[in-house]
Amino acid sequence: MSDRFAGKVAIVTGGVSGIGAKIAERLIAEGGSVMIADINEQAIAGIGDTLGPNAAGRRTDVTDERDFAALVDETVERFGTLDLVFNVAGGSKSGSLTDISFEDWDFTVRLNLYSAFNGTRLGARQMLSEGKQGSIVNVASLNSLVPMFYGVGYTASKAGTVMLTKQAALELGEAGIRVNAVSPGLVSTPLTSGLTSIPGVTEAYAERIPMRRPAQPEEIAAAALFLASDDASYISGDNLVVDGAWSTSGYPDLRPFLGGAEG
Repeated sequence: MSDRFAGKVAIVTGGVSGIGAKIAERLIAEGGSVMIADINEQAIAGIGDTLGPNAAGRRTDVTDERDFAALVDETVERFGTLDLVFNVAGGSKSGSLTDISFEDWDFTVRLNLYSAFNGTRLGARQMLSEGKQGSIVNVASLNSLVPMFYGVGYTASKAGTVMLTKQAALELGEAGIRVNAVSPGLVSTPLTSGLTSIPGVTEAYAERIPMRRPAQPEEIAAAALFLASDDASYISGDNLVVDGAWSTSGYPDLRPFLGGAEG
């Protein structure tokens, strides 16, 4: 591993599993220090034992502004500064436009878009207060560009995350704070296993993905870390799609697998 992140301090939300965990592991391997935020209190408690002295964890509701602000404060108190924010936490409750409950819509938008807003805004405020340059990476989704059945809350919130990224890049560019998004296609994570374990779903996806497989979390982490690194020093406001060329072929119709009827 290189020392790309030597002396850098990062916040990684959703950092105990999947893409977030791989980002945290690589940051530490490349010289950084990481504060991991997650709702999973038990997993957070063992972060130091797992990742070593350059890692700490805080149980955080990333949809709550005050809780996220406390996360930033604790990061600076522990490590002395803040250079990088990776807004990875996300998820959804499925539903169609006409059938989704308001509660499920609100849950999904808050988890994806509010959390990215909190991390981007509060991370930027800290960097500005220190008078330093920094980098923020928001994990969006291919669904920021391509709709899917039963995904109205997810697609809308991820599209909002991409435009939030562009808006932040516009406003923060003069201060030298770069803001980018990475948009994965299908990734093999604990979060997606509930869907891909349904018989036939993985095959339906693979038929549409030219590379014929889902991504591994470390492949998305590599893209996010590139955007955060000095190798991407003139990249800001971008949405890097990492999907195995899936966007060239369209989204599968999942209604037959999820209890609906094909149109």
